[in-house]
Amino acid sequence: MKLGTPDAGHERLEATVRAVHAEPGRFRSVSDVARHAGVGTSRLEGLVRLHWHSTSSVLLARARIHAARRALEGGARAADVASDVGFERLSDFDASFRRWTGLAAREWVRLGSGDGFVLSLPAGYHAEPVLRVHGRDGASPTERVKGLSLVKVLMINGRPMRLEIEIGRRAARCIVRTGRVPPDRASMLAAHAAAVRLLGLDQDPVPFERLVARRVRTRGLVNGRAGTRVPLTATVFEALVWCIVGQQVNLAFAYGMRRSLIELAGSPATGGFRAHPAPEQVAQLDYSDLTTRRYSRRKAEYLIDAARAVQCGDLDIDDLARRPATAVERRLLDVRGLGPWSTHYLLMRGFGFADCVPLGDTGLSAALTRFYALEERPDTNAVRSLMQTFAPYRSLATFHLWLSLGDAP
Repeated sequence: MKLGTPDAGHERLEATVRAVHAEPGRFRSVSDVARHAGVGTSRLEGLVRLHWHSTSSVLLARARIHAARRALEGGARAADVASDVGFERLSDFDASFRRWTGLAAREWVRLGSGDGFVLSLPAGYHAEPVLRVHGRDGASPTERVKGLSLVKVLMINGRPMRLEIEIGRRAARCIVRTGRVPPDRASMLAAHAAAVRLLGLDQDPVPFERLVARRVRTRGLVNGRAGTRVPLTATVFEALVWCIVGQQVNLAFAYGMRRSLIELAGSPATGGFRAHPAPEQVAQLDYSDLTTRRYSRRKAEYLIDAARAVQCGDLDIDDLARRPATAVERRLLDVRGLGPWSTHYLLMRGFGFADCVPLGDTGLSAALTRFYALEERPDTNAVRSLMQTFAPYRSLATFHLWLSLGDAP
C-alpha cells in the first residue's frame, strides 16, 4: 500500500517543515506555516496528514520543543527559550515541554546529574498493553517485564546500560545502571529518549478514541483499553531487525531467532542480560553465522545486508527519522528484504508514524474477521478497505486489533 507519491505540494511542505524546525519562533500559528507553504490551512492539514501522519499544530509543537532542547543545551534560560520558540507565556512552554518529554525543562537540563529521572505520565495512561508487548518473549536476553517494571538493556556510546522503568499511576521512575562508571549527560539523554519511545509518551490516543466512539460498528474496539499507545522499539534498528526476522514465520519461531541473534552479536550486561546488537555488530557477521542458527540463507542475507547498509550510511535511518512518511516508505521499499508488510511495520513501530497498515499480516486479518464477525478472512484489498475506516489513525487501530487477539507482534 503506497502512502503517497512525490508532488510539488509534498516538496514545498518538506521545505516548510525544515524551516519550521530551524526557526519555529518565526511561525506563531498554523496560519503562518500555511502561508510559508503557499497553501490554505485546509490544504496544509491534508498534506500534513498524508505525508507526515500528523496535524499542523502537532508538527509545530514538536518543532518548538526540539528547538527548545537545543537552546537549553546551549545554556539559555527557560524564559528566553519560551519566547524564542514561539510561546507567549512561560507556563504554556512548561506544559508543552512536559507533554512531549515527560519532564519539566529544569528536570531535562539536570539529566546527567544523577542516575535516574521521573517521567510524568498523562492522565489515563494505559500501561498494560505496553508492558505486554515488551514482555512478550519471557526468555528475551535484552528486555524483561515483571509486574509494572520493565528492564531494557541499551547500547549507549558503545556500552551496554540497563534502563529500569517502574510504572506508577501518574509517573514512571527510571534508573540507568552502567556498572562502575556513572552515566554522563549524553548517556542520560539517550536513556530518556529510549524511555519515551518504549512507553509511547509522545503519542495522543484521544483523537483516535473519539473517532471510533462516533461510529456504532467501531465503538467496541477500545473497550477496556482506553489510553493505549503504540510502544516503539528502543531504536529504529531494532524494529528493522524484527521486520526481517519476523517475516513469514510464527511468533514463537521469530522470538527464538531474535534471541539467537542477540546472544551471537549482542554485548553482555550485568544480571545475565545482553544488549540488542547495533548495526555494526550485525554487519560483521557472516551469513553462515545465522544459517547455522535456523535462519534461511535468504533471511540471513536480508538481515546482514541491511545492517551493512545502515552502517555505511546507504540506509541512513537517522536522516529518515526526520523525513515524511511517504519519503521513508519509498526508501524502505528499495531495501532488499523489505516488502509492504515489513515497511509499514517499521514505519509504525520504528519511526512512530500514525497511519500505517501492515497489509498481509495474518494477525490483522484474523482480528478483523473476529471484530466484524466476517464469514471469511478478508484478502488484502478487503483489509485495506476495512482499515480505511480508521484513517488517519490506522497504526493505533492495528495495534488494538492485534491486542484483541491477546497478542501483538
